[in-house]
Amino acid sequence: MRISPADIDLATALADVAGAAIRPYFRAEFGLESKADASPVTLADRAAEAAMRQLIERTFPDDAIIGEEYGTKPGKSGRTWVLDPIDGTRAFISGRPIFGTLIALMVEGWPMLGVIDQPILRERWSGVIGQPTLFNGAHARTRLVKALDEALLATTSPALFDDDQLHAFEHLDAQVRSTVLGGDCYNYGCLASGHIDVVVEAGLKIHDFAALVPVVEGAGGRMCDWAGDPLTSDSIGEVIAAGEPARVDDIIEALACRGH
Repeated sequence: MRISPADIDLATALADVAGAAIRPYFRAEFGLESKADASPVTLADRAAEAAMRQLIERTFPDDAIIGEEYGTKPGKSGRTWVLDPIDGTRAFISGRPIFGTLIALMVEGWPMLGVIDQPILRERWSGVIGQPTLFNGAHARTRLVKALDEALLATTSPALFDDDQLHAFEHLDAQVRSTVLGGDCYNYGCLASGHIDVVVEAGLKIHDFAALVPVVEGAGGRMCDWAGDPLTSDSIGEVIAAGEPARVDDIIEALACRGH
């Protein structure tokens, strides 16, 4: 099943309505609450997801929807829109514009279309499997690194790893040129544009990673899990993004030392 121009148009419209819902709350009163898992949620998260869901239901009523805030709506088409209205809520509530809205279209469990939208800076990466990734309408490209010791590594927070994962990450960290912390989905946009070389994370849910795959791979990179397998709806949330696909085996080898 191919991604149609109508699908791309809808993804663009979804990013537009989410951004319009989010911007009035940024560095303003955003109604912070804690969810059952202690993660933060704001009025902006809920308003943005509600706006996106309404638009999907009007446009493609047979498609399923998975959203971080309002759960799953079953569908009949084999297609699923996956929404994370604010990936990086902690950045949002601290007034830092390094969060993003994530929009994905999965077909039979495979990520086929993805958008990373930063509504404050008005930066948008759009990817479709088999097509070049666009950053604000121009082609985005990852950069070549010939070895890990040339690479800039990013992760949101080491605190999100369990003990074994942290040990593995530290082993990788010791082999790269430098490491930056924080950034959530914004790291993957920066990777697609050639500013970051590797992102490694764990504990991600489908709404955290589905949109990233078409963006990174359409820019020349590769995404997979820590075993090197493609990311699908069945993945457990251990994620590697590499701007240079030839470095993936090196990254996996470094991460394989968990617990040793």
